[in-house]
Amino acid sequence: MKLPLITNSIIAGLTLLFATQHNVASAQVDTIHVKDKRLNTAALKPGLRQYLVYFQSEKSPKTLRFWFWLRDTRIVDRKGEKVFATTQHWYGADTLSYRTGYSVNRVKDFSPVYHSETTNGKIGAYNWDTDKISGADTVALNQKKDFKLNFDEACFNWNLDIETFEMLPLAAGKSFAINFYDAGFGKPSFVVYKVTGSELITTYDGQKVDCWKLLNESDNAGRHFTQTFWISKKGHEFLKEEDSFPGGYRYKIKMPATAPDLVKRFAAK
Repeated sequence: MKLPLITNSIIAGLTLLFATQHNVASAQVDTIHVKDKRLNTAALKPGLRQYLVYFQSEKSPKTLRFWFWLRDTRIVDRKGEKVFATTQHWYGADTLSYRTGYSVNRVKDFSPVYHSETTNGKIGAYNWDTDKISGADTVALNQKKDFKLNFDEACFNWNLDIETFEMLPLAAGKSFAINFYDAGFGKPSFVVYKVTGSELITTYDGQKVDCWKLLNESDNAGRHFTQTFWISKKGHEFLKEEDSFPGGYRYKIKMPATAPDLVKRFAAK
């Protein structure tokens, strides 16, 4: 998962470290291949998801940095095929923090078809196939129009990790190796996520929700990094995330349905 651009260098490298520090050879790890259709795509419910994201640094414990993420997934028809179309908006304290994304994935197996993102006004757009990814030359001002990368096997879009977690067959004692790729950067890599147990968490309305805890961790240069995700057992909802890295934490909390749709609010004016 990408992190907001205005973080320090340690945070900015967190995603890459998680991707490269794992050994997936263990027989106990359940490898999720696109071709096997192991993701339960019926569990991904269309609609708007909103998240409060904030950082806290040990050097500045009285200061928080905030972002607000909107992720809207719809099922639409694309050339006669049903696909998930996911639009993202990331809001921060200034225009440099703002980012948008648009991703298209097949409903049958969540394989990526298309991905684009705009950061600092620069567009990166890609046509995504099972064996390669290439810059979309029909998209105006595409900074990545000449980009090309062949795949050894089909991979999942790492920009949609939240949605991917909601479709995993989570259960006690399971571990998953997912072949993720962050469009335009590096190469696909198997990332290991381990179910470490379950926990009851309290939602805004005071209800107790039983969740699986999914852990991703790595070590690099003597420093330990972890990501923990809470996904509800009953509804397969991604409700909470806590990332721990040297010098601080990042939290992500799913907002209630009463949170306003900022995109629609300003589009109406």
